[in-house]
Amino acid sequence: MGASHSATARSRDKQPEQEGLLLPTTATSPSPRAIERLNAEPPIHNDMTAITLPPTPTASVDQEKPFHVLVLMSDTGGGHRASAQALDAAFDSLYPSRSQITIVDFWTSVAGFPFHNFPRQYSYIAKRPWMWKLVFLWAAFPPTRWLTEAAFSLFCHSKVRRYFEAHDPDLIISVHPLVNTLSLSVLAAIRRAKRAPPPPFVTVVTDLGGAHPTWFDPRADMVYVPSEPLHQAALEAAVPEDRIRLFGLPIRPAFWQETRSPAQLRVELGMALNIPAVLLVGGGDGVGGLQAIALAIAARIAENCGSSAAQLIVVCGKNKSLLNRLQATSWPIPVILKGFVKNMSEWMSASDILCSKAGPGTIAEAWIRGLPIILTGYLPGQEEGNVRLVTESGSGEFHSQPDDIAECAAKWISDPELRAAIAERAKSLGRPRSCLEIASDIWDIAEQRQRERDAFRLRMLTSHSQHVPNGYIAMARFYVTNGLRSMQRGFRSVFRYSAVETVGPRE
Repeated sequence: MGASHSATARSRDKQPEQEGLLLPTTATSPSPRAIERLNAEPPIHNDMTAITLPPTPTASVDQEKPFHVLVLMSDTGGGHRASAQALDAAFDSLYPSRSQITIVDFWTSVAGFPFHNFPRQYSYIAKRPWMWKLVFLWAAFPPTRWLTEAAFSLFCHSKVRRYFEAHDPDLIISVHPLVNTLSLSVLAAIRRAKRAPPPPFVTVVTDLGGAHPTWFDPRADMVYVPSEPLHQAALEAAVPEDRIRLFGLPIRPAFWQETRSPAQLRVELGMALNIPAVLLVGGGDGVGGLQAIALAIAARIAENCGSSAAQLIVVCGKNKSLLNRLQATSWPIPVILKGFVKNMSEWMSASDILCSKAGPGTIAEAWIRGLPIILTGYLPGQEEGNVRLVTESGSGEFHSQPDDIAECAAKWISDPELRAAIAERAKSLGRPRSCLEIASDIWDIAEQRQRERDAFRLRMLTSHSQHVPNGYIAMARFYVTNGLRSMQRGFRSVFRYSAVETVGPRE
């Protein structure tokens, strides 16, 4: 890929970098090949034990040509890119030198104008919850959702089609809700034009307890969900049950490769060794009223437990002004202040309590590390379900006011038995193998589709010439057929009509 856009095409001799999870379900189980391969691995535990990766399985794809995987994401929040990089790492671990991964920001580098500023607009809106909720509801309400998707198609269909045809991927993975409808419509148009089976398209949902309806499109070959609530949401969106898999969130490799003990990590990170640690984070942008929360936690612990009873680590992200203000503050307990960090796995491993907004990846990572969670805020609509999952599972509490957050932290610091019980419940929800399970299952789907595509090409090469209809007749048939299909999709979107029996597998 050229340097003219921000797509990240990585050769497999490099090591990538982020998000797992959840409750028992009756969702469709992994494929037999995936089960056999993953059961052959030694068991993985939620402690610091290293994961031994399985031997590379035999593939049916061409060994001379790397399998090209296109991952569609957008930098609207750090979780989508982190999930893409986690899948990249999993493919590299399971299938070294046999897969070529291209991670591309769909709206910036593929769809382009007038939607190329989505990442910057997201950062602005996410800091204003009322505005975020308005945008969330706009894209979820069927009539306005249909208008939005019509605008996406009007401005971007041809650009997305040119990109797909130019790169000709063997597999497409979506880790962003707003790319699914447009991408699948483009693939359907390519299939009709070329009369050939397209590459498989799978969706990996990176939300946790609740998800926007645009995540779920019945035309996808497979939809990977991290929790039972999202399994139900996929069924309600008319996704066939045999095309839903429940594994967990794709999590950064550091969370399934760490071998150092918490004591070793504390020494390396410069933390006190023998007192509990409270880790306070506000995402990559350092939002969520971190200053007031940090001051309240430090004061309450010092008052209730003593000035040497605990330590506080505050990760300010890219918020440099916040970091400067906190550095100028006098603290009553030991405090470590950090800006943007790339080793969150180490900080979580070395800590005893996590305070964070209800981001899905952060919750999943805390579960893997067995951290009691104090949720301090959430994005309306998108993250409300995450709060329910944490509180109902007993792995944490939700408090929005700094004084209440501080009281909860001080209570857990002063009661080690209570803290240990909550940590055990959190640990039981961790899914450190989720990323490997997803990658293995996707690979099986891709291999099967590749065999079908190869067989189709062979039939086309060996079959007799087909009758080509008159050009005017073909053109009229194309426009009439597509007009009827557009009317049908519009009817279903506006009136939320979707019958599972009308949704067949993609060719």
